[in-house]
Amino acid sequence: MNKYYAIIFSLLLFSSLFAEDISSTQKLATANNDFGFQLFHEISKQDAGKNIFISPTSIAIALDMTYNGADGKTKQAMAKTLRIEELSLKQLNEANKTLKDILKKSDPKVTLNIANSLWADIGTKFTSDFINLNKSYYDAELATLNFADVNSPVIINKWVNEKTNGKIKKIIDKINEDVIAFLINAIYFKGKWQIAFDTNETKQRPFYLLDGKEILHPMMSQSGNYLYLKNGRFQAIRLPYGKGDVGMYIFLPDTSSSLEEFLSNLNVKNWSDWVNLFSNHEGTITLPRFKIEYSKSLKDPLKNMGMDLAFDDSKADFSKMGTSNRKGRIYIGDVKHKTFVEVNEQGTEATAVTAVQMEAKGMPMYEFTMIVDHPFFCSIVDNKTGAILFMGVITEPK
Repeated sequence: MNKYYAIIFSLLLFSSLFAEDISSTQKLATANNDFGFQLFHEISKQDAGKNIFISPTSIAIALDMTYNGADGKTKQAMAKTLRIEELSLKQLNEANKTLKDILKKSDPKVTLNIANSLWADIGTKFTSDFINLNKSYYDAELATLNFADVNSPVIINKWVNEKTNGKIKKIIDKINEDVIAFLINAIYFKGKWQIAFDTNETKQRPFYLLDGKEILHPMMSQSGNYLYLKNGRFQAIRLPYGKGDVGMYIFLPDTSSSLEEFLSNLNVKNWSDWVNLFSNHEGTITLPRFKIEYSKSLKDPLKNMGMDLAFDDSKADFSKMGTSNRKGRIYIGDVKHKTFVEVNEQGTEATAVTAVQMEAKGMPMYEFTMIVDHPFFCSIVDNKTGAILFMGVITEPK
């Protein structure tokens, strides 16, 4: 099944809801779209020829929450990768809050829910600023668990299952000993077509794979008046949900072109240009029913986009996030992303989860009691120069 449906739908879901004239929110929309296109290109290099379905919104929100704990060069690298360099931290957080408020205004035929959470291992202490920012602007739920307990992944996955309406049952298989926290975003969308497809019109029709192989697949059909665009490389249509504020854009490369060529031109500028060129036309659309489940570690794509410093256990700076009872600095161990989408005659159901996994190298540091009751070594050292002035062993104190 052609993978371009996935990215177009996900981006449209995010970008079509910004009717309000709010500068920071519009900047965030553009930044997230730009980030989404670049991330998709990186993922495509690894998953070429496969179905791909991501939620730039979910990924961006999870990383924006994490960004509140970054500092120094790590913060700069994340800002550049996320395309949010023009936004102050306050503007970024306010824009995310406004975005969520806008999404809550969906009509009765569209459900769109966003949920965020912070999960900390015992001994991990988030700073009060980090907690307050994520609670105030992202409505993040906060919980502390013992990550060594086998039930901890079960508890976190239960939250994921609930927030995705049972479509994504888990994001965590197990928790390794270096993990100190998870920052998780979940998005759930369900929308009915403004005009449903007649199930009687759904027929088994040929569908041609990238290698030219023909398969038979259920294809839905309807006719009407649509926003439509055709040029020398592709034709495209917008199918609205509910009252029409949210819609699915579908881009179909011409037979003289290719999906690869289309994707090579997919960027934030061309996207904006294309959307502005759509106009109303009478026509017929034939669309395959499809259902996709997609899972991806975003660690390598994000590192390739310039965020490698945030994953470096010796250089990452998340000092504004908090402290851990483990030796070593806090860094991002992985960014896990899972999605689900189903498109049928009635409409579309889609959901995504992004988990930013924070880690710290080393063993836990425990409280201790030291009783020097047998022979020992000692030294006297000049702290400025590091010079050892005296050293010895004491085998019998007198």
